[in-house]
Amino acid sequence: MSPQLIARPVQVLAAPGDRHDEILTPAALDFIGTLARTFASDRERLLKERRRRALRLAEGYPLDFSMVTRRIREDAHWRVAPPAPGLADRRVEITGPPERRMTVNALNSGARVWLADFADATAPTWDNVIGGQLNLLDAIERRIDFTTEAGKVYRLATDRPLATIVVRPRGWHLDEEHLEVDGRPVPAALVDFGLYFFHCAQRQIDAGHGPYFYLPKLENREEARLWNDIFVLAQDLLGIPHGTVRATVLIETITAAFEMEEMLYELREHSAGLNAGRWDYLFSVIKTFGHRSDFLLPDRARVTMTAPFMRAYTELLVRTCHKRGAHAIGGMAAQVPSKDPEANEAAWAKVRLDKEREAEDGFDGSWVAHPALVPLCREVFDGVLGDEPHQLSRTREDVEVTPSQLLAVRKVSGPPTPQGVRTNVSVAVRYFAAWLRGQGAVALDGLMEDAATAEIARVQVWQWLRHRQVDRETVLALLEEELSALVAEFPFAPLDEIRALFERTALATELPLFFTPDAYTRHLVRTTERQS
Repeated sequence: MSPQLIARPVQVLAAPGDRHDEILTPAALDFIGTLARTFASDRERLLKERRRRALRLAEGYPLDFSMVTRRIREDAHWRVAPPAPGLADRRVEITGPPERRMTVNALNSGARVWLADFADATAPTWDNVIGGQLNLLDAIERRIDFTTEAGKVYRLATDRPLATIVVRPRGWHLDEEHLEVDGRPVPAALVDFGLYFFHCAQRQIDAGHGPYFYLPKLENREEARLWNDIFVLAQDLLGIPHGTVRATVLIETITAAFEMEEMLYELREHSAGLNAGRWDYLFSVIKTFGHRSDFLLPDRARVTMTAPFMRAYTELLVRTCHKRGAHAIGGMAAQVPSKDPEANEAAWAKVRLDKEREAEDGFDGSWVAHPALVPLCREVFDGVLGDEPHQLSRTREDVEVTPSQLLAVRKVSGPPTPQGVRTNVSVAVRYFAAWLRGQGAVALDGLMEDAATAEIARVQVWQWLRHRQVDRETVLALLEEELSALVAEFPFAPLDEIRALFERTALATELPLFFTPDAYTRHLVRTTERQS
């Protein structure tokens, strides 16, 4: 018997917005309700397991490759599904929030893939969440455009291929407070996934692609298995063949780095590969081991992808992916163009070196945050790939990575500089201000930053305070200086809210796992309620 939608109402707690009825249809809400009722308890169980494991690691339990899943790693025969239509060649991927202008620019950018980001690059106001879904629907229907106040018109190109859309839903740790089922908020990941899948999966198939996703902040194979179960049910509910969904997992937690092969295995029918992040990965290292002095990180600018423990992580990722026929996608180039030619030249040279390292290491593609970087990244990967779509044949059998290498943070550990402390306070304050006004992707100091940057900035401050590398009075003084500078630029910035958010998430004795749940429930949801 085919599965049936559970026809119980999902309650919408926000006021109607322009065209929201096109997304929040009764059938779409029933689909979301079915997903929530089927999988919410599994999600809660896995979040509890995250907390339990974090306590065990904090108490000294060793982090190692699992003996339980050794047979998966040692079985040389299994492979993930072959590349899906539109995902065979991923040499350049551009990322950004599904805002209207970004949608047009990203699809026109010349990148092979656009990561439409409902997670770190989107502040989850209700209008951003539903507006993003509308923009994706309009883009797939080829009816999207955008006109600036100056009269400049942005339209989808008709003379060249558009980027393949890959959606990143929010992480498992977040709820969507504007939708309730059985009196409880719907997991935000199921909202972002479910609305896009319901409205766009068949449309994408008809257009020659499919419903493709990036999965953020997973910590273990069980969390990957949960997503696979969701994909299976969603395909069954809408009559779509199994394996049509494809998903790339972001390896951005230290525990996931020890289960890369297992995560590919759990998703193998639906897998599109793995991606190597940077700030989220460092953020996870501090969350997991920040109480230990041998994991004390210096200024984040000094912890590059060539640091020994980062190098071990990326080389293992390429080795793991290519062993199983999966794409390995490199990290972000976040630089944005400047009006200063010399600054651009220096920034572009740095990007080139980073992309050359990735291409030479065997990555099949990489991320950029701005369309201006697409030609540079493409040129670098063209030089290695030529006419081939990827490097899956480079199995990197020379790579052998041990647990101690993945955890060798001490080789780059050290105290912060005064400028490093100030930079983290400044970035956190300015990003919080933007996020609270509904902006998730922010240009700061020549880089396009998202929530991951604010997370690493505030947890580094917390770690330095814990290990007495800086004193609380110094941080508080810097905080007030940065707030004063902020109000000079944005006179109506909510200084009290920003200060309180920084103090709760960076200065507390116990480190909050994420700043976003706190900021969301205290500020963004309340703002929506006031507007209603």
